Amino acid sequence: MTILKPGERLDDLNRHGLTIIQDPARFCFGMDAVLLSGFAQAKEGETVVDLGTGTGIIPVLMAAKTPAKHLTGIEIQADSADMARRSVAGDGLEDRIDIITGDVRDLSPYFKASSVDVVTSNPPYMTDMHGLKNPSLPKAIARHEVMCTFEDIARETARVLRPGGRFYLVHRPFRLVEIFEVLTKYRMEPKRMRMVYPFADREPNMVLIEAVRGGKRRLTVEKPLIVYKAQGVYTDEIYDIYGY
Repeated sequence: MTILKPGERLDDLNRHGLTIIQDPARFCFGMDAVLLSGFAQAKEGETVVDLGTGTGIIPVLMAAKTPAKHLTGIEIQADSADMARRSVAGDGLEDRIDIITGDVRDLSPYFKASSVDVVTSNPPYMTDMHGLKNPSLPKAIARHEVMCTFEDIARETARVLRPGGRFYLVHRPFRLVEIFEVLTKYRMEPKRMRMVYPFADREPNMVLIEAVRGGKRRLTVEKPLIVYKAQGVYTDEIYDIYGY
């Protein structure tokens, strides 16, 4: 039985009976995490590391969607990491998922160099100077580069990925030039990209990227992913990604 603490709730993930613990006063996962779990690929026998895992949503969903051998989530906020561990235990996934309370700015205590097949990340979108910060520290950490920068994540990802290993991330299109510059700085070549549009006639508000460590220069831009076909009505592809 999953044990909840005051203020927490148990949400159904609509995948194989899986659930996840969340606390609305801290931070709840959004569509970006779900879309990343559908975009990222992990093959049988591969290891996956999720940086800034929050309450563990991406490892839990990828355990349901992929044949990955083992997944590890790393989260600096102890309360979020605790919720993630309890969700993993409640879902019976302790043999496939580990949650580490740790700092993504230095992965050397947890992983050897060139030892990981896949890294995923739904990093903070805003730099420390972008926009208004939420007065709630957990929400500010999730949305702004308070505890780490994208370069921190890219540097550590490049260190732990094996040659040919894959890095999957979701971010904002307005930082796309910077993202590509940082990825190539650390010899991770963007190979696949998909823009996400809230409606077909709007500008994209998310971008999904796959980069390969040491990959050759060739980028495939996939067809747009449209979230809504009408106000409040998801497109069929979104329903499929969510698992309804």
